[in-house]
Amino acid sequence: MTRERLLPLVLLVGMGALWGISQPLSKIAVAAGYRDIGIIFWQFAIGAAFLGPLNLIRGKGLPVGWPQLGIYLMIAMIGAILPNWAGYTAAIHLPSGILSIVIATVPMMAFPIALALGMDRFSVLRLLGLILGLVAIILIVTPGSSLPDPSMAIWLPVALIAPLFYAVEGNVVAKWGTAGLDAVQVLLGASLVGILISAPLAVYTGAWINPLGPWDGAHWAIVGMAVAHTSAYTTYVWLVGRTGAVFASQVGYLVTGFGILWAKLILDESYSPWVWAALGLMLLGVFLVQPRRGAKRN
Repeated sequence: MTRERLLPLVLLVGMGALWGISQPLSKIAVAAGYRDIGIIFWQFAIGAAFLGPLNLIRGKGLPVGWPQLGIYLMIAMIGAILPNWAGYTAAIHLPSGILSIVIATVPMMAFPIALALGMDRFSVLRLLGLILGLVAIILIVTPGSSLPDPSMAIWLPVALIAPLFYAVEGNVVAKWGTAGLDAVQVLLGASLVGILISAPLAVYTGAWINPLGPWDGAHWAIVGMAVAHTSAYTTYVWLVGRTGAVFASQVGYLVTGFGILWAKLILDESYSPWVWAALGLMLLGVFLVQPRRGAKRN
């Protein structure tokens, strides 16, 4: 295999590992008592500290016209604050591996939204993918042995809020664009707007995380989440430009797989056969729902 082919493959696996580790790290953070908006603020702040110099090195500015400010606000809210609020709330109650399976529903939720917006065409195979995803969720919820505590099942709908917002975000960006901004500018602008929104909320709700206090594993978990997400996202943008969206989209399988692997290694989680069956159905469903290479869009 030539270097030109090996590098994208290595980066794809690296992205999956980085995004996949976010779920167990979030579990560590919430288990220490840290809560959604406080964690979200530091993710925005650390992301901005990483992306600001990167954008400067690239020689790019940060436009602040009304269309661009609207994009920053939209991405900050439906791409970070709202889905992360749901994800961190669910992480208090659900195993990390279950959250990794749930996040794989993003393309399944994106498909019907794209149909409603007239951006995609109906396909029987992709409908089958949606059904398999639904069956996977049912497998997690119904059998008594799937979750450590059956009462955890009530938090699964909360966990599903995160992929729903990610699906909405992807379709909104695909249909209406990003006002001439590239992905790094969008993420940087959204991080800066997100700081302005989340900082006062964190203080007001008592969720502020003091960076000057004694540092423990949870503090480092929050830093790790921010660095992993920002690094993976930036790599994803580069990979889409280099190899195309179809190849890069395969990272979804790796995120779920690595998420379960990291949960086992870091948190020593174990799962029933029902959960493994749900994982298999979910990955097959994602495979069927994702548009094939060369698929036409309306």
